[in-house]
Amino acid sequence: MTKCIDTYSKIGTVFEDGAFNLNKWELYINSIYDNSADIFKNDLMEYLNSGKCVYERDILPILNAVNMHPALELLHNSFHKVTDRLNERMIACFGNELDVDIVLYIGLCNGAGWVTNINGNNVILLGVEKILELGWQDEDSMNGLIYHELGHVYHRQYGIFNQYSDDNKQNFVWQLFSEGIAMYFEQVLLNDLNYYHQNKNGWREWCDNHLGKIVADFNNDLPTMNKLNQRYFGDWVSYYGYGDVGYYLGTKFVHYLINKYNFAQLIHLKIDDVYALYLVFVEES
Repeated sequence: MTKCIDTYSKIGTVFEDGAFNLNKWELYINSIYDNSADIFKNDLMEYLNSGKCVYERDILPILNAVNMHPALELLHNSFHKVTDRLNERMIACFGNELDVDIVLYIGLCNGAGWVTNINGNNVILLGVEKILELGWQDEDSMNGLIYHELGHVYHRQYGIFNQYSDDNKQNFVWQLFSEGIAMYFEQVLLNDLNYYHQNKNGWREWCDNHLGKIVADFNNDLPTMNKLNQRYFGDWVSYYGYGDVGYYLGTKFVHYLINKYNFAQLIHLKIDDVYALYLVFVEES
């Protein structure tokens, strides 16, 4: 059963004199799940240690902006509208419900949506601070954000999700595929295969017009791609001025595959098979 955990009424407790307070935040986050603060802090430290950002300059202002933010109430209302009767809608589209917690919370800029496991619970974490920064507080954007993360959970619960290879190229193709699965999942729930929650300021039109180049560039980047130099996954990276282009490409890859496999078959594919199918996709694109 999908369980919604709404911490909206507690968000104010992480601020002291209008400023974000890390110690108060630890008490707040541990009140949701015992001994969970390190999960968020370790993820933040990995990013800070990469040298790509500075806490005081890049993280703290985003957290401080949550306090008294004019769109916070709209975000909260959108969360409730999108999660209303969610179990029924998933069963109608895919035949199964999910064992997952959906948590609306303030984090450490770990992401607008993040799927993880905390104390044995499958959890979708919705970071208020990142959602507000990205302007995704409206109902349509919240639809895409929650449904996308549910797609990852569905893949994990009913398919074969955690797969790795000694070949890093295969790992990035697996990321492309798994993000495409989640994108397709949200499109089906919304009954719109042209829906992309990232579609702001002409994003989808630009991607549509440059699909061939995106395919070629991603494939050419694969041999040297790593977590720090990749330019396809995340709103913080830039591919010719656009973020999240890998999500678009992954969706197109899954659209290509859905003509050969049904969804239940797709989520059971092995990483080697996905890579082989990817090579055919590149050749035919």
